[in-house]
Amino acid sequence: MKFKKHISLKPYNTFGIDAYAESFMEVNAINDLQTVLKEVKHPFILGGGSNILITKNIVKPVILINLKGIEIIENHPGSDFVLVKSQAGENWHEFVLWCLENNFGGVENLSLIPGNVGTSPMQNIGAYGVEIKDVFEQLEAIEIKTGSVKTFKKEDCNFGYRESVFKNIYKDKYIITSVTFRLTKKEHNIQISYGAIQEELAKENIEKPTIKEVSKAVIAIRQSKLPDPKELGNSGSFFKNPVIPTKHFLTLKEKYPNIPCYKISEALVKIPAGWLVEKSGFKGQRFGDAGVHKNQALVLVNYGNATGTEIYNLAKKILKSVKENFGIDLEIEVNIV
Repeated sequence: MKFKKHISLKPYNTFGIDAYAESFMEVNAINDLQTVLKEVKHPFILGGGSNILITKNIVKPVILINLKGIEIIENHPGSDFVLVKSQAGENWHEFVLWCLENNFGGVENLSLIPGNVGTSPMQNIGAYGVEIKDVFEQLEAIEIKTGSVKTFKKEDCNFGYRESVFKNIYKDKYIITSVTFRLTKKEHNIQISYGAIQEELAKENIEKPTIKEVSKAVIAIRQSKLPDPKELGNSGSFFKNPVIPTKHFLTLKEKYPNIPCYKISEALVKIPAGWLVEKSGFKGQRFGDAGVHKNQALVLVNYGNATGTEIYNLAKKILKSVKENFGIDLEIEVNIV
């Protein structure tokens, strides 16, 4: 196995940023990955490229994780649960569709989220009231320093809102190679109260949806709001929805009576970041080839030839404006590299 030299990363990141890797290798087997790690101690690990904004050429050796395979590892006839193990290189949405075809429930609300299975626990991906932690059983990861395989249970991952140990204390220390999910077989826990799912189901006169019908509704909602990265470079939600003190929210509500919110507790309220960006005047705005999507202000886009730095500068402009207008510090969800 040899590294290729001076490879464009444009096909490997959903923003479509045309940065270069000085050296690049695609790994298709765990044994090969362990062999490479004996020689390369500080690699740049690339998965589906859906949660990164590349602002410069990558000097570190880039290793693309392309491990494939989905298998049922536990399925007792009398149990309503099944354990499904997916290798890290599987496309996330394709994995969701595989689960639906097998009538395995739990991930239908996470349909059409870009990226690969291996990166899904890193930021505890979530949508429409469901997060990875709700269906997570365990994962396997290789320690970069030693090449040894370690199993992480749910309690080891310290999942939070778009957070896990792999985004902080274990960042750049482990490579996730597989994820195992605990999914339902019969008594599915249908989640349709969050967002516009009920409205979408009502259009089809569906009162008691199947998991496939929930997935179809989620896909329709996402396609109506979010651009396809294959057609318009983006990384989905660029900012986290901020959580602020209720007292701060009530002050804002006096000025903005229609400000939306989700109650977290008596003391805390979550505000949609997209609303803050839109009210700051950025929705649909374009600065060269960097812009904010016309249908969803939470999504920054590359209209063709924007650099990562140009998109990042736009993000910083938005952060400053939201802070000035609302006194809220937005946090970037995407990894800036």
